[in-house]
Amino acid sequence: MTAWNADNEASVSESGSVTVLEGSSFCISTGSGDISPEAGTNGAFFQDTRIVSRWVLRINGSLREPLSAQRPHPFEATFVGRAKWPGGRFDSPLVVRQVRHIGPGMQDDITLENYAAEPVECDIELLVDADQADLFDVKGGRTTGADDTTRRVEGGRLVIEALRHGQQRGSAVGARGAKAGTDGLRFRVTVPARGKWATSIIVVPLVNGEAPEKPFREGQLPHHREGVRRHLDWEEGIPRLSIEDAAVQDLLNRSQSDLGALRIFDAHHPERAAVAAGAPWFMALFGRDSLLTSYMSLMVNPNLALGTLQTLAGIQGRKVDPDSEEEPGRIPHEVRLGVTAGLSLGGTAYYGTVDATPLFVAVLGELSRWGLSRDKIEPLLAHADRALEWIEKYGDKDGDGFVEYLRPNEHGLVNQGWKDSWDGINFADGTIAEAPIALCEVQAYVYSAYLGRSLLAHWTGDTALEQEWAGRAAAFKEEFNKAFWLPDKGYFAVALDKDKRPVDALTSNIGHCLFTGIVDEDKAQSVMEHLMSPQMFTGWGIRTLASDMGAYNPVSYHNGSVWPHDTAMVATGLMRYGFVDEAKRVALGIFDAAGHFDNRLPELFCGFDRGEFPGPVPYPTACSPQAWAAAAPVQLARILLRFDPVFTRGVVHLAPILPEIVGTFRAENVLLDSSRVTITAAGNQGSIDGLPPGLKLLNQPRPPLAYPPNGVAAGAGRGLNQPGA
Repeated sequence: MTAWNADNEASVSESGSVTVLEGSSFCISTGSGDISPEAGTNGAFFQDTRIVSRWVLRINGSLREPLSAQRPHPFEATFVGRAKWPGGRFDSPLVVRQVRHIGPGMQDDITLENYAAEPVECDIELLVDADQADLFDVKGGRTTGADDTTRRVEGGRLVIEALRHGQQRGSAVGARGAKAGTDGLRFRVTVPARGKWATSIIVVPLVNGEAPEKPFREGQLPHHREGVRRHLDWEEGIPRLSIEDAAVQDLLNRSQSDLGALRIFDAHHPERAAVAAGAPWFMALFGRDSLLTSYMSLMVNPNLALGTLQTLAGIQGRKVDPDSEEEPGRIPHEVRLGVTAGLSLGGTAYYGTVDATPLFVAVLGELSRWGLSRDKIEPLLAHADRALEWIEKYGDKDGDGFVEYLRPNEHGLVNQGWKDSWDGINFADGTIAEAPIALCEVQAYVYSAYLGRSLLAHWTGDTALEQEWAGRAAAFKEEFNKAFWLPDKGYFAVALDKDKRPVDALTSNIGHCLFTGIVDEDKAQSVMEHLMSPQMFTGWGIRTLASDMGAYNPVSYHNGSVWPHDTAMVATGLMRYGFVDEAKRVALGIFDAAGHFDNRLPELFCGFDRGEFPGPVPYPTACSPQAWAAAAPVQLARILLRFDPVFTRGVVHLAPILPEIVGTFRAENVLLDSSRVTITAAGNQGSIDGLPPGLKLLNQPRPPLAYPPNGVAAGAGRGLNQPGA
């Protein structure tokens, strides 16, 4: 089994690299389009296996002079270069255009265009290798040449195969008019004066000698492919935005496009779209990441949350397996396709996460408020109940009422919350906490799960069950506020350690507690003040760890960096408790930060104060695009609109507090139930056109403690949760 704990960060990518992706397939190349073995992590990947590890194009014995690299679509890139003219003519008129498509394999359409008044003969060679290395090994720099690799020419194609952990993986590379050899393909062509020559080079991945069901084929236009059609359908179905602030509009448009590009599909249920965690190294289903991303993306398309829930339900734990950490009812952490991991969608997975299981129930409860039909939600109720059983039977390992984690093996994740690096949970003095660890935000998600199940019972008309779960939520909230509150510090402990000692570092995790509403109202002001203090708020976003803590490091992964999704959840919590001005400040900070990243937020960036540098400092191994970073601006836009549909009550709330700098906001084609609505807002005014029948628009915010993520209102000061407020 993969040493999961060693691979929870992305790898450094080559400067100027170009990434294309479709589903779980992706390709990383240099800016010229070549894939160089010296670049380490370059390659084309299919089912978490590197099917191309070398792809070097030479024309007349020389590399191209790169001119441009463009990516018009996530699945397509165009490289433009200049080839050497035979004899070394200055300012060569021989231009190379290379259009790359990724999917179940790879297709490169190569065109040589001769702008000279005379024809030219060209020797073209493409040097190819395919080490069939597992993605984890590539990312970790652990690839080695395999003695069992075979190369042969078969049917005019170069076939490279290797045995990996009992499974034969291979690549078949061919093109019309090419002479195949064991090191690649060669062409001898004459390009006419003022004319061009073109070919298509296709890579077909092989698993135990079998090609994918629908590989690239010569003569089949890539834009007719199913993956391309899915992307175009996504673009047609998402909201059409018109925002006075062009930078915010560009940011939200980029987020919507990236969310579409990060979707993955189960071959057995192609109608279901789930969201992968991030490109390029995490193009896989991740329980926590996929659930939080789909929740924050509800304004873009609530069906993404539905597909994610359906896909996760299909691989929900059924047995106790200490190796994979599977337990009955548990929602998996990660699903992989590579031969080293030995995982496949619908098969075994790694289950070592403590928060995905309660989040599953919470997100399902939220979906019932968005008007999804009964026939879509009801089949998931049994899975929600199994998840709740896991919380009580396996999540609460010592019977103290709280959910904690302790890995049962030596290869799983040491820390199993969202801060899953080995040093991610520590005391104020920097001492690392020891497991079993009960995280504060996990208890907040459990509380949200209890409320979500109460809401689902209300939705089905089961009054007794509704009141049972509402009562359990209220009791759980009371115990949490007793056990985790640090009265001498004025904030919540990030965790309880193995000895039930409060882990007293000041972290962003407590903002997740505001997000779910588990914080007692009399404690919220103090929590807000700590989150907005100079030690936590950089001006760009909320630090993961306060700058006066012992383990603080602004260039760490989890101990002082800023994660956009984390900051968006904090802002949502601030808004939920009525701290409107503070929520706006945080949202504008993230919007400003995005402008320094070409309006595509990375997974994280460094936690330096805004005044220290002209812009936020990038974190070197951050994924981009990354799912919950892409979803963060969507969630921030939602809280600034205070847009909240509650189909269970027949109302939609819209009470905008848009900053003046954002100007007017208009979103057409927003999906509510089966209707498409238009949201218009400016300042404190807003309207919705095209509401489904039976829904009433309320131009007022929901009660502060009834704000997202679910529709059961926590009674302020009453300690009782009532459905639907």
